[in-house]
This record gives sequence, C-alpha cells and structure tokens, in this order.
Amino acid sequence: MTAPYSLLDRITPVLLTHDEEQNIGRTLSRLGWARDIVVVDSGSRDGTLAILRSDPRVRVFTRPFDTHAKQWRFAVMETGVATDWILRLDADYSVSDALIDELRALQPAPDLAAYEISFDYAIFGHPLRSSLYPPNTVLLRRGCFFVHDRGHTEAWRVHGRVARLAGRIVHDDRKPTARFVSAQIRYMSREAERLAAEPHSLKSRLRNHPPLMPIAAFVYAYFAKGLFLDGRAGLYYALQRLVAESILALIALEKRLSPSSDVAPSTRDVARDEDAR
Repeated sequence: MTAPYSLLDRITPVLLTHDEEQNIGRTLSRLGWARDIVVVDSGSRDGTLAILRSDPRVRVFTRPFDTHAKQWRFAVMETGVATDWILRLDADYSVSDALIDELRALQPAPDLAAYEISFDYAIFGHPLRSSLYPPNTVLLRRGCFFVHDRGHTEAWRVHGRVARLAGRIVHDDRKPTARFVSAQIRYMSREAERLAAEPHSLKSRLRNHPPLMPIAAFVYAYFAKGLFLDGRAGLYYALQRLVAESILALIALEKRLSPSSDVAPSTRDVARDEDAR
C-alpha cells in the first residue's frame, strides 16, 4: 500500500550559521522529520560545526559572508537542494508542533509559490505574549523567488501566489547580550544607508530624526504590546528594541555632526556576521 502523500517529504530546511552553538542544537531538534538539511556556515569558531556534523542529515557548506542575499542565493541555488520546497530558517528558529502537523497535511495548489508564517518570540526560553517580529515568507517553492539585499538583511521577492499558514515558528535567540549589541551596530550601519535611499515614509523620517523612534519603540513594545506583563523577559525584549533604535539614532546624529557628513556610514564590519534579526 502506497504511503500517504506528505509535503514534509518535499521540503529541505536551509539555514545560515555563524557561531550559533547556543541555538543550533535546539533548532535541529525540531527538524526530526527532515531527510536533508542544508547549512551554510560563514566561519564559526565555537561549537557550531561540531553540533552540525553530529547529525548525519546535515550537509554543511562553508562560505565567507559578504551579504545576506548572496549567502542565501548560494544556500538555495548552489548546494544541490533536490526538493520542490525550501524552508528557510535562522539558526534560532524552532518549528512548532502545530506547524509540523500543518505541513504534513498540506497540499499546495500548482500556482502557490510561497507560504507566509507568523512568529512567537521567546527570551532565553521565556515565551512572550507578543513581539514586533512580523510574519515572513519562510516556505518557498524552488524557482519562484528572487533574493536581494535590503538594508541590514535580505528580502525575498516571490513570483506567484502567497498563502498564510496557521502554525508558527518560535524565535528564541540565546546568544549573549554582547553579541546582540555588536550585531546591531553592524546591522544599523547598513540600515542607515537604506533609510537614506528611502527617506519618504513616516517611519523612515522618524528613524532619521532622533530621539522619538527609540522612545516610541520601547513604549510600544513594553506597554502597547503588553510585554510589561511578561516580567523580566518582556523588559529585556523592550530594551533590546530601545538599544537597536538608539544605535540607529546615534549613527544618524553622527552623520549630521561629523565634518565628513557627506560620507555614508561604513559597512566594513558587516562582513561575516548574520546573527538573528
């Protein structure tokens, strides 16, 4: 008797890593259904590679990091992915049981190019009731998208219809705070360049003209999103948003105050780091 069709058999999880030993084992533990897992590492020096190589399903590729888009294009186009679908994951994502069950029963129409998935957020294992993390196109049909750089990260342009799934992914980055801060300095340097090129939206104007955006981000996350009810974890997340926007504000002020203010913020230090967003 033929086994029932399952979309899980036609999905390859694809991940980028760089020094993710605090996260990657937990992420892999939620991919027990996957037959093949592709990981592109950009030079990890901690225990990440040892954890990856302990799982026989994982194929590890090493590529020096230049931009997120180029790293992802290599990951999905040059690593021999054989399935019709890819599940693009950050190293701090955990696929929920509800999402796995939903994927198992999914029968996508021929014109469906991608599925958008929403996120739950956790701080060092403590779940939050909400976050500012938006839904994203995470499950994509091969050949139906194009990846390009946008600000500090990449964007995925989908060619075809996109549907929304009910199951969710948990974002839980357990790397130290120092890693978060150093990554934000790099990310916000590139984000400042993007904002300079797209200055017309209200959000862009606020981010380019301190100090309202850092304050607004904290107040919105902590009070409007109800994170004050989540104790220390909620406060930690709201302060993360404050710090990230404050770094961007400092870069904007530096650009106006510096004698060489006609020079865009440097992105030399962006290379080789693609920590969780």
